Amino acid sequence: MNIFLLEDDSAIGIALTYSLESEGYAVTLAKSIAESKKIIEKQAFALYILDLTLPDGSGYDICKAVKEQGDYPVIFLTAYDDEANVVMGFDFGADDYIVKPFRLKELLARIKSVLRRYSKEASDGIINIQNIRINTNEARVFKNGEEVILTAMEYRLLLTMLNNRGIVLTRNKLLEDLWDIEGDFVNDNTLTVYIKRLRNKIENNPAEPEIIKTKRGMGYYIEK
Repeated sequence: MNIFLLEDDSAIGIALTYSLESEGYAVTLAKSIAESKKIIEKQAFALYILDLTLPDGSGYDICKAVKEQGDYPVIFLTAYDDEANVVMGFDFGADDYIVKPFRLKELLARIKSVLRRYSKEASDGIINIQNIRINTNEARVFKNGEEVILTAMEYRLLLTMLNNRGIVLTRNKLLEDLWDIEGDFVNDNTLTVYIKRLRNKIENNPAEPEIIKTKRGMGYYIEK
């Protein structure tokens, strides 16, 4: 699972990165608002841990940018625990707020708690991935808040990969799963066309896909 960490204190940033990676998380560390904006424009993360006070701005700015992309979980790290800062953090959409200095076990517990809440939302029929929101109860897909119209085959293809996030699905496996939906014959060339059409509809840049990725020589996958 990918975590984005914004922390300008090098010692804290390195220590947190090491500790989180030891727990099995993949961590991307940024030390400034400017650096953060460049990263989050190109990639989405399962969780954002944001320091509040940075030399070139506030973690609130990054939280706002993240929430504009999708409903992603955010935890603030800060040296300030006064009520005004806490309330402001939640107003910006933060899911939790932890005050420095803190114990690593406390942070890990908060991370797991926030991720569980978002996992429950997914079980209720809502899946968020980058700027895409899928309502599986209604079989509807939204990009940046606007509905994207998918064909039955395109939707089933997307759902198949979402149900196997983190797993590279071979072309043969996808063909097996898509075979004969609504009486249609699906061959290898048809699969290529559907992958292309789906990317054109949900990717920001279909030529450099960030959602449906290709594992050269193996197949396709959506990151966990």
